[in-house]
Amino acid sequence: MIERFEVRFSGAGGQGVILAGIILGEAAAIYEGKRAVQTQSYGPEARGGASKSEVVISDVEIDYPKVTLPDIVIALTQESADKHSIDLKEGGILIVDDFFVKRIPQIKGKLLHLPIVKTSVDTFGTPLFANIIALGVLCALIEGLVKKESFEKAILARVPQGTEDKNLRAFNIGYEIGRAAVD
Repeated sequence: MIERFEVRFSGAGGQGVILAGIILGEAAAIYEGKRAVQTQSYGPEARGGASKSEVVISDVEIDYPKVTLPDIVIALTQESADKHSIDLKEGGILIVDDFFVKRIPQIKGKLLHLPIVKTSVDTFGTPLFANIIALGVLCALIEGLVKKESFEKAILARVPQGTEDKNLRAFNIGYEIGRAAVD
């Protein structure tokens, strides 16, 4: 039984971090039967400004919807890594994109410096799938909490029609990157 597990996705507007949080929350709540709450925050710019999405997952009632000590932080930009990893739980995991994040914040946890955006560009010719690749990485780390099949169902329910195959491929690529990083 998990009382509280906190995840923060952060990056720039347009990187899909809000969608990633929604998918995680729905995978946990709808397909796993857990309690989950997702909150989001972004700057005044529609694209390019700072953006974050936070998810709290629990088997019991959630008394506070905001992330306070994240177990996992995913940062896709330098600004988001600097700003949103400072309160990472001791022993938590910071996942950063290895192209955009060059200065690693001081943390009391584990660092995974991974080619998230580069993998999206190399595989699909666009960075647009980086958020789904990051979800795959996350799934590999928390599969005991939220199953891979639940992520896949939530992805299929949320991504635009006609992109399902590419999104599932991106998710599975991220999942393999995550598994390799923890082995």
